[in-house]
Amino acid sequence: GISYTYTEPTIFLEYALDTMKLAKKAGLKNNFVSNGFMTEESAKLVIPYLDANNIDLKSFSDEFYKSNCGGRLKPVLDTAKLMKKSGVWVEITTLVIPTLNDSEEMFKKIAKFIKEELGAETPWHVSQFSGAISWKLQRIPDTPVETLEKAWKIGKEAGLKYVYTGNVPGLPSEDTFCPKCGALAIDRTNYMIHRHDKNGKCPKCKANLDLILK
Repeated sequence: GISYTYTEPTIFLEYALDTMKLAKKAGLKNNFVSNGFMTEESAKLVIPYLDANNIDLKSFSDEFYKSNCGGRLKPVLDTAKLMKKSGVWVEITTLVIPTLNDSEEMFKKIAKFIKEELGAETPWHVSQFSGAISWKLQRIPDTPVETLEKAWKIGKEAGLKYVYTGNVPGLPSEDTFCPKCGALAIDRTNYMIHRHDKNGKCPKCKANLDLILK
């Protein structure tokens, strides 16, 4: 498949759309990695050709979006809900930035939105921020692992089935555990993935893991 990423795909929407149509004809999957800040019209243009969308939900504060991104929160939430309603597989990623979006209250609000509006099966990735590679926020230190683990715990306590830490290789929270019995189902090391059941089930209790294998 093709993933449209590293430059916000809505910036080159016409080119992306042309490519997506060709990809579909060739039997390929299309995935957007997007900030989610798009109009409903733009979303509806790509939805017929889109299989998955990883949306960066940077915060649950409109003030954060205004002051740090020059945008607004509501369009991002609306995009996520529209994608989910339209049958696109949705995942949410939050880059956790110390002092800006790392409070327990913030984590709880994001987890609640995902659970209630997108569904408990929707994965939530909480990723480590690195000041060394930031353009404007170099003064801010890297996200402590403890903060990521706190977000992971809050997500699980909120009822989310699949919560993952990101940008910190080696943590067990990178792996997929069965939400029913807790057995290890998929283990990950850097970019290496090992699935313990080829049919997308839990290797122990055979529960469905909400995987898309086609």
